[in-house]
Amino acid sequence: MMQIDLPKIFISPSNYIQAKNILFNADPYLSRYGSKAVIVGDENVYGLVGDRFIDYLKDNDYTVTKLMFGGEASPEEIQKAIDEIKDPPDFVIGIGGGKTLDTAKEIGQHLNIYTVIIPTLASTDAPISRLSVLYNEDGTFNAYQFHTKSPDLVLVDPAVISQAPPRFLASGFGDALSTYVEAKAVGDIHGFTNAQGIGTITAMKIAQASTDTIFEFGAQAFEANKAKVVTPALEAVIEANILMSGLGFESGGTSLAHALQNSFPALKKGKHLMHGEKVAYSLLTQLLMENAETAVINHYLHFFLQVGLPTTLEDLGWEDATDDELMLVANDAAAAWTGIDQLRFDTSPEAIVAAMRAVDQYSKDYQAHALAE
Repeated sequence: MMQIDLPKIFISPSNYIQAKNILFNADPYLSRYGSKAVIVGDENVYGLVGDRFIDYLKDNDYTVTKLMFGGEASPEEIQKAIDEIKDPPDFVIGIGGGKTLDTAKEIGQHLNIYTVIIPTLASTDAPISRLSVLYNEDGTFNAYQFHTKSPDLVLVDPAVISQAPPRFLASGFGDALSTYVEAKAVGDIHGFTNAQGIGTITAMKIAQASTDTIFEFGAQAFEANKAKVVTPALEAVIEANILMSGLGFESGGTSLAHALQNSFPALKKGKHLMHGEKVAYSLLTQLLMENAETAVINHYLHFFLQVGLPTTLEDLGWEDATDDELMLVANDAAAAWTGIDQLRFDTSPEAIVAAMRAVDQYSKDYQAHALAE
């Protein structure tokens, strides 16, 4: 057998459909998967939109089993949900935020059924991936669970997403803006991606498009979200946050920024931060470690300040963190990602701590200078 080069692999959901008010017009897209559904959501999402969606499904002759998400995408909670399913369904629907959707993916994988993902937030790029992030019961990171296939359908309704607080959209910006930077770092060393292959040019171009779209439309989309209205700008960044960034990270690769944000709980202090908020500060840290051009750093920093993403240690709730405490996070990050030492810049724990401190001071100086003007 001839030896082959490491393969370039690109993966994606089978279908991605985005349209205002699509949720209550979804029957033509769902009926191909059967008529028996199990739906996973939390109490808040059911109250806002999920129960009405279940009524819509029943009105269109679907049999629906309703599961209540327990609040944590832990192996224990996932098994509990699976045990509640008595009549084998044709497909599973996850509706809500990231942990709910990851639980639905786990159910779909375990039961070997179709998986439909309906994000009610644009706060991460996880909905389109074949990945579930598992946590322990106390909320600490457990493991990445890679599935054998991507979701069969991702259904995105901007009318629903526009009703969420804008902090969620901003978190999605933080997550998505890291995609190109991290994928490029992986591509520079021909590293493995989440697709278990080498990154493709296609993934890199999509990652770049995600960044470009957010920088072009993000500020006005953020204002539209504040007003709870759907505009072309909001629709564009929803696509960037969920679809473009998702395709870019999964087939392009993640690197230091995501390894670092995963390690934040090691400090056991600070504010309750969303995934994308942690990624935002970690991205600034990676940019400084890469010795990115000042204009590039300022571009990201200015936008983060516009939409309220954290740019100082105080924003993280770490204003009194010692170097020893930050070293806990850095050591955890350095140990968590096996390829971190292959990146083309110093990724030692000492370098990570120094960069986290440098981001804090850089942002303070930047803001002071802006006020002086």
